[in-house]
Amino acid sequence: MVLPFDPIAEAARQWEHRFGPAGDMAAVTSVMRVQQLLQAAVDRALKPFELSFARYEALVLLTFARSGALPMSAMGERLMLHPASVTGIVDRLERDGLVARSAHPTDRRTTLVSLTGNGVEVVGAATNALTAMRFGLRGTPPEAVQQLTELLRALRHEAGDLPAAVAVAD
Repeated sequence: MVLPFDPIAEAARQWEHRFGPAGDMAAVTSVMRVQQLLQAAVDRALKPFELSFARYEALVLLTFARSGALPMSAMGERLMLHPASVTGIVDRLERDGLVARSAHPTDRRTTLVSLTGNGVEVVGAATNALTAMRFGLRGTPPEAVQQLTELLRALRHEAGDLPAAVAVAD
């Protein structure tokens, strides 16, 4: 539903009147709303593949694995997820025939996860769908996307999400 006015701008106006400067509130509220819009767009693109974004990210991560497989612990670290969440994601992907688990050849405590042939096909098709709609950023110029990424990276760094060397590298 599209309102005939900008509710965030109206909230900022009201905030200014009651509490003072509204810039921080308006910025955070805008980021939260954009996250909802992007999530909805990505969900629509992934729906035909019966994937959530978390499951899609896990599949993509496996495509990056040089050996073709990753330990579940490494998946959790790279996806920034709790081990129980990784287990749930892998369980669902395995049930859908997109990944397979195997024992690590030298560490009996480690379980490896790899893409199946069907997983390779699905992640490729899903990636094509997401890139075709620019992950929900269609209409946003590439320069603005780069600026946004840099601004968000600075916020992530300030929040302790990145080490200092990583925040300024690249």
